[in-house]
Amino acid sequence: MKKFLHCEAGYMEIDQWLPNCWVNVECPTQDDINYLINELHVPESFLSDIEDTDERPRIEYEGRWLLTILRIPVQSTEQGIPFTTVPIGMITNGEIIVSVCYYKSELIDDFIRYTRRKELVIRTKFDLILRIIHSSAVWFLKYLKQVNNEVRMAEKELEKSIRNEDLLRLMKLEKSMVYFNTSIRGNEVMLTKLQSIFQGPDYVDKELLEDVETELRQAHITVNIYSDILTGTMNAFASIITNNVNTIMKRMTSISILLMVPTLIASFYGMNVITYAEDLRFGFIGIILLALALSAAAFIIFRKIRWF
Repeated sequence: MKKFLHCEAGYMEIDQWLPNCWVNVECPTQDDINYLINELHVPESFLSDIEDTDERPRIEYEGRWLLTILRIPVQSTEQGIPFTTVPIGMITNGEIIVSVCYYKSELIDDFIRYTRRKELVIRTKFDLILRIIHSSAVWFLKYLKQVNNEVRMAEKELEKSIRNEDLLRLMKLEKSMVYFNTSIRGNEVMLTKLQSIFQGPDYVDKELLEDVETELRQAHITVNIYSDILTGTMNAFASIITNNVNTIMKRMTSISILLMVPTLIASFYGMNVITYAEDLRFGFIGIILLALALSAAAFIIFRKIRWF
């Protein structure tokens, strides 16, 4: 679906394309693709690159067209992974500014509402790209807080009982962290390249540029901290599982030894040889008591060496 957005005091939707308006396309239909190619003459190869889910942040030229690919965070239900990142392409050429994303995200709608609320006046295409990067960093931080809350909830469940479901939940959160970390670093590199392209005083808003760098740096630091915490948590629970298995094996070994003592005595007295206890009046009871006494002695020894 495409929208034509014109900025006066924030972005407002208009009915048709005007020079220097922003054409935002999310989850494009074939009609949207045809409009971009036939009416705005956007290079088809750019659209194919943006469609690739694994496309990394980069810059590409084709004639006077400039493609800037960023990665933004989105909520996901794919394979149970709560959050992932997807590419968004910013295509510019003179008076044409187009953004294309093949996935629905909260970022763009929130950014448009933010420009209206703050009554922002976005002067250049570089300002728009910078603000999209800034908004992506803000949403990375929002989703990172949600990931951290999910980790805490999983930890509480694992403290009660270690289940495979909770461990898998942590593993999927760890995947989200990896996606976030890689994408944030890619966006940081992309910001450096953009600064080398847009160097004129008409393009550079130093205050905005510093804000973007600060937000990206904060997002990068935060994702590294949360990743380290999550990795430490996974390692801790792996150690706990190993320790529990060792404890269970010790107890099973102890129980096997305790049961072996009566079995050994019963085996001796079950042989067809003279044991001198056949004619005793309380021989059978004595054998049972002896087996119990030896088992009790073994149990006491195991308790002292903490095998139980």
